[in-house]
Amino acid sequence: MSTLTIRIPVTKHARLRSLAKARGVSLNRLIDELATLALAQHDTETRFRAAAKRGSKQKGLALLDKLDRAFSK
Repeated sequence: MSTLTIRIPVTKHARLRSLAKARGVSLNRLIDELATLALAQHDTETRFRAAAKRGSKQKGLALLDKLDRAFSK
C-alpha cells in the first residue's frame, strides 16, 4: 500500500470528512472509493472511445434511433 499526500482547502477537507462520517466510513476509505470511481469512469470512457473508432457511424445512429423508438412509447 502507498501513502498519498494532497493539499486541499480546509473547507473541502471538512466537507469530505463530513461526507465520510455520513457514509460511516473513514476519510481514507472515502478517498479510496472516490479514486476507484474516477478510475472506473476513465476506463469506461477509454473502452468506449476505442470501440467507437472501430464501429460504424451509420450502425450506431441506427441503433440510437431504434432505442429512441423503443423508449418513446
